[in-house]
Amino acid sequence: MQLADILDLQTHPINDLQYQHQCRQNLRRDGALIMSGLLRPQALAAIRAEGLQHQHLAYYTQDQHNVYLLPQDLGLPAQHPRNRLVDSSKGCITDDQIPADSPLRIIYNSQDFKAFLAAVLEEPALYPYADPLSSINTHYASAGQELGWHFDNSSFAITLLIEKPTSGGEFEYIRDLRDADAGEMNYQGVADLLAGKTPVSVLPTRAGDLAFFRGRNSIHRVTPTAGDITRMLVVLAYNSAPDISLCESARMTFYGRLN
Repeated sequence: MQLADILDLQTHPINDLQYQHQCRQNLRRDGALIMSGLLRPQALAAIRAEGLQHQHLAYYTQDQHNVYLLPQDLGLPAQHPRNRLVDSSKGCITDDQIPADSPLRIIYNSQDFKAFLAAVLEEPALYPYADPLSSINTHYASAGQELGWHFDNSSFAITLLIEKPTSGGEFEYIRDLRDADAGEMNYQGVADLLAGKTPVSVLPTRAGDLAFFRGRNSIHRVTPTAGDITRMLVVLAYNSAPDISLCESARMTFYGRLN
């Protein structure tokens, strides 16, 4: 199977420099980019079937965390925005559980695809995780499961939506709510958001869409899933340097194991 059998490279000519420039400009402007219908229907169906077949292998977590994904600050009150807890719950299968012949591996390992991502993200190159679990993950959210408000530690995320739920499962965000590099955490802005006082944006995606999102400074969440259809999302995780592993504490939290 070739990349062109999996991705619609006519609508999305990833090797075309002008198309790369357009995508890069859109990501700079909006902090997010949707490549609608990137997965061809047959490939989408195959990835969905594969995900359902392996769903029983998923490790499920139900956590409470603050939006900064940091340990609690005992010098501040529990209800301070730095310490306010939100809920997250999902299932996940890891890279080593993705079949060797999966279309996801062809996408992830494609030199053309990685070169396109690097060009859009303005990175010199992209590299897989060094650990055996973190490069490709499939996430499952059944009825009532959600991803609470948070800022990412990484500067970018690449995802493929495989199955939309009956309702819910909406990706909501507020762009540039903090400036982590300057040490500006914007506690008041976070407090207003958690109190429901702040309007949010929705990133509309359909099954088969690829999304770029810069979540280090843009707070975001996925609303609770409703209905009988499980939301299925693939995360394609890369690093801007080689030989990086997800830290052991994060692997135990998200995967329940180190290897």
